Amino acid sequence: AQASLAQAAGALRTRQQTMAAQQTGPPRKIRWVLAHEPIELFLRAAQRFKETMERTAPGKLDFEIMTLGQYSERYAGGRKVTKHDLLDLMETGDIEMSQMYTSTLGRKHNRDMWALDMPFLFRDHEHARKVLEGEIGKKLMKDLNEKTNVQGLAFTYSGGYRMIPASVVIQRLEDFRGVPLRCNKSPIAAETFIAVGAEPVQIELEEIGAAMKDGRILGGESTYARFYGLQQNEVCSVINDAEHSLFLTSIIVAKDFWSTLEQDLQGLVQDAALDAARNERKESIEDVDLVKAQCLKDEVKVVALPAEERERFEEATRYLYEKFDDMFSPGLLASIRAASAA
Repeated sequence: AQASLAQAAGALRTRQQTMAAQQTGPPRKIRWVLAHEPIELFLRAAQRFKETMERTAPGKLDFEIMTLGQYSERYAGGRKVTKHDLLDLMETGDIEMSQMYTSTLGRKHNRDMWALDMPFLFRDHEHARKVLEGEIGKKLMKDLNEKTNVQGLAFTYSGGYRMIPASVVIQRLEDFRGVPLRCNKSPIAAETFIAVGAEPVQIELEEIGAAMKDGRILGGESTYARFYGLQQNEVCSVINDAEHSLFLTSIIVAKDFWSTLEQDLQGLVQDAALDAARNERKESIEDVDLVKAQCLKDEVKVVALPAEERERFEEATRYLYEKFDDMFSPGLLASIRAASAA
């Protein structure tokens, strides 16, 4: 381990020395737009990345970290800009960096990203790390890079395992039956709820509050980090801790901008993104206990799905692996599941 750290430190020094020897010029502008809520959840990865780059490549990059509203005011003449415009803005080179839901990347750009939404795919966080940082994760990013003007740099959680805030308690598989529950817009998310008899309602994560109030849903997939951040606590008295799939995002950079960076600077950017992602995933896991503690104070009931019911949930959704296998690159699902034994 010490040898590996020494090698990494040596490689970093070499990159910094090479860059210092190159002709200096004005710093490259990076407009990093925070396109999702709650902002604090995404700000920490951007800030960590910025701090690392200012330390490893001082004077090379000029950061402007903004919300969508701030971007609209500064660069779009006040025109409303939404998270749905994000990838288009990256395609046209109007912003340089951001984070994006992998479910959105799967819907619009690289269908294999949807595989990460499969139920009970990751046994634990270490399994997820092996997949996301290993050859499988690198190939998912490479395929995204080849199909779009977006370069994927690293996978983040932005929440981690999904839970279901609701007005109803789900302790047994039968409790799902007939319950309208919000899920994302991938067919996998919908089929996961169909498998246990729930009624999937495919709306945005940020709509849970409004949909609870007008009766469209009685709960919906979310994460602990969003329970208070998106005021879901105001409409949901229960958290059903199902942990049936992982909520994932990705740090992305516009490929046209990426191609203008010297190779050594690209290496430092890649390293900084991986560091920010690892730190963000760690903090997302820590958020769970913080939110649970606040729920205890606020008398919000946190209901963990019993082990035997989780096994039934997993068994009920097992057919999804055959149903959706042809949607993805050959062998992708099998290789992800096998990675846990590596």
